[in-house]
Amino acid sequence: MYTLPMSTPERLIESTRELLWERGYVGTSPKAIQQHAGAGQGSMYHHFTGKPDLALAAIRRTAEQMRATAEAVLGGTGPAYARIEAYLLRERDVLRGCPVGRLTMDPDVIASDELRAPVTGTLDWLRDRLAGIVEEGVAQGEFTAGLDSREIASAIVATVQGGYVLARSAGSPAAFDAAVRGLLALLGAARSAAPRTTTS
Repeated sequence: MYTLPMSTPERLIESTRELLWERGYVGTSPKAIQQHAGAGQGSMYHHFTGKPDLALAAIRRTAEQMRATAEAVLGGTGPAYARIEAYLLRERDVLRGCPVGRLTMDPDVIASDELRAPVTGTLDWLRDRLAGIVEEGVAQGEFTAGLDSREIASAIVATVQGGYVLARSAGSPAAFDAAVRGLLALLGAARSAAPRTTTS
């Protein structure tokens, strides 16, 4: 239930986001959404055609928020390594997992082109964004020449998503933290001894 003023459609979307994260698509029933949102069946079907329509709105919202959260740390003007480090070390609810990554393991979401599209698009965007930052680092002499930016970006995303799995399996964020420290050590080894500095 929500205590702050929020429109019925917003409560339904936010409730669906939470339930998809916790239970997956099959486990998120219309009744559960209505109870969580404090909305009646009539209200739900007044604003949305059904569960798939509401789930799509919720998944799109989750994808948008993941992009915004990532961009908040990746979009700075500092060195490439520092921006990647900030992304990897940002505060996360590690044991709960990634809301977008959770959706990739949901067969009902993956089987639907429409529901899968925001998930695939967001992960593609993240890889592209990270690859661009690595390329900036190479161009500025911060990273050694010859790094494959796409491979590095894929490794970063895989480490984060895999770190969630390891942490949930172990019941401790320590496994996630270890994976991140290992990746940062590898990235640190790829840094140039004397990166160039730009002049204004």
